[in-house]
Amino acid sequence: MFSIHDDGIGLCDGMTRREWLRVGGLGAFGLWLPALLQARRTEAATSMSSGFGKAKACIVLFLMGGPPQHSTWDPKPNTPNEIRGEFKPISTNVPGLQVCELMPHTARQADKLSVLRAVSSNDDAHSSSGYYMLTGQPHQPMNFENANPGAPNNHPSIGAVVRRLKGERSGLPAAVTLPHRIFNTNGSVWPGQDAGFLGRSADPWLFTCEPATTPFRLPAFSLPDEVPAARLEDRRSLLRQVNDRLDAVERTGMLSHFDRQTQQAFDLLRSPRSRQAFRLEREPQAVRDRYGRCQFGQSVLLARRLVEAGVCLVQVNWFRGPDEPEDNPCWDSHTKEAQRLKTVLLPPFDRAYSALLDDLSHRGLLEETLVVCMAEFGRSPKINSAGGRDHWGYVYSAALAGGGIRGGQAYGASDRLGGYPKEGSVQPQDLTATIFHCLGYDAHTEIHDTLNRPLAITRGEVIRQAF
Repeated sequence: MFSIHDDGIGLCDGMTRREWLRVGGLGAFGLWLPALLQARRTEAATSMSSGFGKAKACIVLFLMGGPPQHSTWDPKPNTPNEIRGEFKPISTNVPGLQVCELMPHTARQADKLSVLRAVSSNDDAHSSSGYYMLTGQPHQPMNFENANPGAPNNHPSIGAVVRRLKGERSGLPAAVTLPHRIFNTNGSVWPGQDAGFLGRSADPWLFTCEPATTPFRLPAFSLPDEVPAARLEDRRSLLRQVNDRLDAVERTGMLSHFDRQTQQAFDLLRSPRSRQAFRLEREPQAVRDRYGRCQFGQSVLLARRLVEAGVCLVQVNWFRGPDEPEDNPCWDSHTKEAQRLKTVLLPPFDRAYSALLDDLSHRGLLEETLVVCMAEFGRSPKINSAGGRDHWGYVYSAALAGGGIRGGQAYGASDRLGGYPKEGSVQPQDLTATIFHCLGYDAHTEIHDTLNRPLAITRGEVIRQAF
C-alpha cells in the first residue's frame, strides 16, 4: 500500500493526514498510484526530420466489434442486395468520394480525411486481430478468439510506446484510455492494451468512466461511495483542505524526501489544469450537444479536452454498456445489421466524429492532432441469414485526419464485392508506423524492455500516400 508520512496533523473531522491517505492508498481518488505513477524517463532515441512530425497529439477512436466497410467508408452500390446492404452512398464535399448515407455530418468533413480502404489483418477473431491493430504485431497464433494478455503476445500498445517515448507532461500521463478496456462477451480482456514487455510503468492510464452520465464523475478524481460522508464531509471541502495541506508540505521542503511517484501524485492532485480537463460541465451546452449526449460522444469530447491539457495520445473505445445484446454487441453486427446501424451505431458515431474534426479545426488544433478511426476488422461481404455480417479481417477501412495528413482522398481499394484488397493494401504495422511518423518518431526508433534490450517501435512502412 502506498502511504505518505507526515507529522500527523488532523483534518477537521479528526482524521490525520496519514490516516486519510491510507484510505485505499490514495484510493480515495481512485488513482492506483503504485501501478500508474512509476514514470520513467524517456529511454528511446528519437529521430526527427523535416517532412514529418507535425502532430503533437493523437486521438484514436476504436470502434470495437468491427464496422461493416460496405455501410461506412466503402459503399458498393453496384453489387447485389445481399452485398451492398440496405443503405445508399452519398456524395461528400470531395468530388468522387462517397460514404454511407448514414454519415451525413462526416460527409461534410471529407476534405479533412484520408480514407484507407484496403486495410487487412487476415485475422477473423476479435481479440487476436485487435491485438494486431493495437500493437502492429500479429498475434501468435492468429484467429484466436477470447485471447488474453501474456507472452508471447506481450508487445506494447501504441499508447504504451508513446508513454515511454514522451514521458509525463502537465501533471497528466502521456497516454490515456477511456472510457473502459476492450473486452469480449465472456468478459476476457483483449491483449495489446497494456505496456507488455515495457513493464507496468508504461501502461496507458485507464480512466473508467461514463461521461454522459449526470453528474459526470471520474473515479480517478472522485471519492468512492463506500467512503462514509460523515468521515470525509463533502468532496469540495476535503479537496480544499488537501490542497492547503499540500501547499504547506511543499513549503517545508518535505517533498524532497519522497520518490518520484509520490511527487507526481502530489502534482496530479494539485494541478488545476489536470483537474479542469475533466470538467465537461464547463463546455457550452451547444458543444456538448454537437458531440452527442451519449457515452461515446461525450468520451470523444473528453478526449479533445485531454489533448488540450497536454495528453499526447488518447484512445477512446466504443462504449460497451451493460445493456448491449450478446448476439450483436457494439459493432459486432452478426444479426439485424441494418437496424443496429440506423438506430444505435452510425448516428452517434457520425455526430461525435464529425464534431471532433470540426471542433479541432476551428480551434486551430487539427494540424497538430492526428485523429485515427479504426477497428479490429471489418465485416463479410455477404449478408447472412440473420440479416447481419460476420467477422472479416481480409479487407476493411480506416480513416486518418489532421497531424499532417492530406485530406480529401481515399487510398487503396477493395475488390468489386468489398471482400479483398485490390490495390494499396495496408497492414496494421503500417498504420502504427504512420501514427509514430506523424508524432515525430522514425520507424527505427528504439525502446528498451525491462531487461534493457533495444527494440524498434514498429516493423511497418509509413503510408506515404496519406501525406
